[in-house]
Amino acid sequence: MSRHSIILYILIGILVTNLIRVLPMALIHGPIKNRFVRSFLYYVPYVTLAVMTFPDMILATPTPLTGIAALLAGIIAAWFRLGLFPVAVICCVIAFLLV
Repeated sequence: MSRHSIILYILIGILVTNLIRVLPMALIHGPIKNRFVRSFLYYVPYVTLAVMTFPDMILATPTPLTGIAALLAGIIAAWFRLGLFPVAVICCVIAFLLV
């Protein structure tokens, strides 16, 4: 790969990253009043985290069943309103015991 193409790729990356951040600020003036858009924007970080985390939880263990069991234990613990740290500990302990 030539030096010219590496610099071009870096510049395109900078442009795309800045467009994603600057374009909404330039186009949206004032608060968003649409309920659907507000709820969509509220849940985007949670969905992104879930999409990145759930497949890795299942595939990080030697067998997928161990990961699924730890995931289900974490969901049950979160259902009972335990905090993030206790849920993570429970998932780790379940995965460790089933391996």
